[in-house]
Amino acid sequence: MRRFNGVRAAVVAAVVLGAGAGLAVAPAQAHERRPLLGIENCTATACHFDVPPGDYDVTIRLGGDSASSTSISGETRRSLLPETATAAGRHVTRSFTVNVRTPEGEPTGPDGTPGLDLAIGGSAPALAGIRVTAARHTRQVFLVGDSTVCDQPADPYSGWGQQLPRFLRRGVSVANYADSGESTVTYLQNPQLWGTVQPLIGRGDLVLIQLAHNDKTTDEATYRANLETLVAGVREKGGRPVLVTPIVRRWFNSDGTLNNDIALLVNGLGVNHPEVIRSVAAAEDVPLIDLTARTKALVESLGVEDSKALYLYNEKKDNTHTSAYGATVYAGLVRDELLAQHLVPRGAVRVE
Repeated sequence: MRRFNGVRAAVVAAVVLGAGAGLAVAPAQAHERRPLLGIENCTATACHFDVPPGDYDVTIRLGGDSASSTSISGETRRSLLPETATAAGRHVTRSFTVNVRTPEGEPTGPDGTPGLDLAIGGSAPALAGIRVTAARHTRQVFLVGDSTVCDQPADPYSGWGQQLPRFLRRGVSVANYADSGESTVTYLQNPQLWGTVQPLIGRGDLVLIQLAHNDKTTDEATYRANLETLVAGVREKGGRPVLVTPIVRRWFNSDGTLNNDIALLVNGLGVNHPEVIRSVAAAEDVPLIDLTARTKALVESLGVEDSKALYLYNEKKDNTHTSAYGATVYAGLVRDELLAQHLVPRGAVRVE
């Protein structure tokens, strides 16, 4: 059984929307001073639950008299449930686990709204019922990374870590501690980052580490040592480190291949970041998600024009940061590797 990061296990919140929704309101158990959350906590487009930081299981019931199509996001624009179609007169039940923390997005960003906030979206949303309970059996996935991974605060930006929760079912929670602009050097130095993350890691937790984009002036010996420090720090807490090579930059050669330096993250000192990560993973016997290789193959297969949609080229002439679509595609690649390497149970993964 996992710890709850300050959550009292008896805290239970439930909301039932619509007649015959079929989700019973759970009774308050030990903490009578905390009011039972009711229908007043939801509108047609959003819900707010006054709960302390921790992991929460959310069960939702979708559908109604008319055909519907509903998606759920939460906190700082995290995608929690992909758009789900429901036929007229039918209902479906879905569930996921969400991490509530302060700050709710990037660790060095604003605190955000206390409690759990969910947004109800989709082309024809229909939320029939919802129940939120403190998670009792949670596998935690921590993310350590940069702006290509983080919970981006505003459109059109999105990190792949922001989209990863939509691929996971109840019982697996994503705690995204990636932060824009960070290198291995700054991530280790900032107490809001590694100094905050490491004490939270519990036995068996996965910690996915993707830091490279901002190590532009880090020499190879320092870069390698920093990765080794992160790996050792995860293991010290009983966690399971997973090294992730960085997503490629969309920077093509004239022959349609990606540029070996800019696109594949070789810095000005000649440090080949993906190769160093692969080397450390092999030497330290750490699982490796080779996202550089996976994204390179995908971007080159799409070509110069079609690959623009993965990034923010059309909106910002940005060939580094991903659109929501691109972040979702790349999160799907991470999901595939988590499954293929048996890092998460198959039953905990949602295949769209």
